Amino acid sequence: MSPRTRKSTRTTVTLILLVIIVIAGIAYVTTGNDFLGIFTVTDAPLPPTSTYSPTAPGMITRGTADWWEVYFTDPLTVNDPENYANSIEQVLIDKVNAARTSIHIVSFEFDLTPVAEALIAAHQRGVDVRWVTDDEHGLEADSEPDGGQFALLTGAGIEVRSDDRSALMHDKFWIFDGETVWTGSTNITVNGIFKQNNNVIVVHSTQFGPTSPSTVDQQSAIVDGTPIHVLFSAEDGVVDRIIAFVQGAQTSVRFLAFSFTDYPLADAMRQRAAAGVDVAGVFEKVGSETESAELRTLFCAQIPVRQDGNGSFMHDKLIIVDNHIVITGSLNFSSSADEDNDENVIIIDNAEIAALYVQEFEHVYAQGSDPDPAEIVCP
Repeated sequence: MSPRTRKSTRTTVTLILLVIIVIAGIAYVTTGNDFLGIFTVTDAPLPPTSTYSPTAPGMITRGTADWWEVYFTDPLTVNDPENYANSIEQVLIDKVNAARTSIHIVSFEFDLTPVAEALIAAHQRGVDVRWVTDDEHGLEADSEPDGGQFALLTGAGIEVRSDDRSALMHDKFWIFDGETVWTGSTNITVNGIFKQNNNVIVVHSTQFGPTSPSTVDQQSAIVDGTPIHVLFSAEDGVVDRIIAFVQGAQTSVRFLAFSFTDYPLADAMRQRAAAGVDVAGVFEKVGSETESAELRTLFCAQIPVRQDGNGSFMHDKLIIVDNHIVITGSLNFSSSADEDNDENVIIIDNAEIAALYVQEFEHVYAQGSDPDPAEIVCP
């Protein structure tokens, strides 16, 4: 076939495709029938500045834009720690491998050998790698079966410190090159990534880095038009600040809670629901059945709350306000987390990011079940 003939053929094919698309568009507008499947809009569409992959077998849920990334575990389909290529573990390893100068980690638990090996390789190429962890659940737990990852790090010359205090060092954040922060509810463990429901949010900005002690008036920034606030317990009165956001809700409050025992926060949700705000949430099943859990407070106020359907744990600590404010991090909604532990929370006012978290909420809510009214005695 001559070049002229090939060009003519391509032109003809292009025109035919355009005609088909136009006809399909007319059919969709007039009848609503999208027979090519090219005009249908998914629920909660995202603006074109981001990419989003819904949950599918072998792939984590994700959303990314120029300065942020969001990931959710999916223990139903991504649950094999021996095959972690499409898991949050692989995302973290990629960031470790890309680090140029420093990786500073403040993280509660750890038992993933491939991550340890990536950190050792980073250290060997000159990256400043340091880790602060909990004593009991970090360094002391390293001697348990399937442990030994901290020993690998220290054996390679990487500094690992524990907090050596009675309360938990429960933070979950990583700082790469002083300009990228990784946080959320996810412990860097087999359970955290392959068995539990968890979230990760990554922010790329030189405005955030390691600062201690906490100075709450200096912990806010605007990144590409998005207000971001970072809080630390026990020094910042985090739950009171979260309550203020809930009290300001005008349309909706959604939450996923591993442990929710703080009555003032539950009461703030109850009051907003009474004022007409759409409030709904999911409690981790085992935690919700304790005497101190606030499931009863919300259930008895006729707020739609469910117990999660994960056979392991729904480990998220997440509140979404008015479909644009996301509150997440390591902090469970309890007085011990607020007053005693070391915890970190990030609050982001961004509707695009919130849309991803709302979709994850709906996913977890659909997998949950309603509490048994016979098991709950209301006043």
